[in-house]
Amino acid sequence: MEMDKNSLLKFSDYLNTVSESELAEDIHYFLYEARLPELLALQSCAENLRETYYGRKIYFRGLIEFSSYCKNNCYYCGLQRDNKKARRYRLSEGDIMQCCEEGHRLGFRTFVLQSGEDMFFTDKRLCRIISGIKGRFPDSAVTLSIGERSRASYQRLYDAGADRYLLRHETADESHYRKLHAPEMSLKNRMQCLYDLKDIGYQVGAGFMVDSPYQTCETLAEDFIFMRSLRPEMVGIGPFIPHKDTRFAGYCHPQARHTVILLAMIRCLLPKVLLPATTALGTIDPFGREKGFRAGANVVMPNLSPKEHRKDYSLYDNKICTGEEAAECCGCLSRRIRNAGFIPDFSRGDFIGWKRREPAGSKNF
Repeated sequence: MEMDKNSLLKFSDYLNTVSESELAEDIHYFLYEARLPELLALQSCAENLRETYYGRKIYFRGLIEFSSYCKNNCYYCGLQRDNKKARRYRLSEGDIMQCCEEGHRLGFRTFVLQSGEDMFFTDKRLCRIISGIKGRFPDSAVTLSIGERSRASYQRLYDAGADRYLLRHETADESHYRKLHAPEMSLKNRMQCLYDLKDIGYQVGAGFMVDSPYQTCETLAEDFIFMRSLRPEMVGIGPFIPHKDTRFAGYCHPQARHTVILLAMIRCLLPKVLLPATTALGTIDPFGREKGFRAGANVVMPNLSPKEHRKDYSLYDNKICTGEEAAECCGCLSRRIRNAGFIPDFSRGDFIGWKRREPAGSKNF
């Protein structure tokens, strides 16, 4: 499917109505056949849509990786339960608060609490942490990225003050999902979790790995159809990077090109979405984040975790910025954003039009 620049201006409407089979053909075209002028036109379309709603702002989120324990065996992940070489740690509540204090001092107004699925962190513990952060820093948003839980758990965490929840669906194709995850895991449950989060009132983030094992243009089309149904406020995609201690060690040498093209297509599918230029993209390409910004991305997540634990949160190999101080990393990234012609923004950076619902339950735990 060849498209000129004028027709691409209507690409958003097209992506939201086209059939799954046609979408698979379109994805294949852009990934493997499109010429440079068409790719530049796609990028221009994505940039124009991003600027319509968010201008040239790139929102900063402070990432706190607070536990490397996980009960799951996702075959691609360095934190998988059966990886005996993984170095496990948990931050204390005091450690997490100290990370937030440092982040707030640096200007962050969103804190992303991320971990493996670690059942040590009960609802009671998490609610205490969330309410503590919101009490100490009421001008800040709290994002959670802690995996699959019950709807009741999600409701309690929301009532405690959590604003956003990141839960990559990884693939919307059942057969593909089975090839990447242990038998006890369920794509149906994963999707239900995302719909529950959306229904409760969170700003919800879905997403997938690009060029993951067994991925095809057909499975990518299913991802787009799922996102079209869910309408997430955030979408996180990044290149698949193998981890040396998983079954996919040495699987590929990832490149940025496909991720950048799909970022632009996602911006066109969901014009108001908050779309990160991920650390993984910056890991495989020294200018990966800048390429992401020019494809419509508008979020970065520098690491606020204690420096001594960053290498232990090893989802994939060779992750960048594990040895830098938070202030050093933010200063460097801010300069790069300005040099690329964008504006670093440390505000909450909420999804356009989102308003928090009143808590449904008590905050007393």
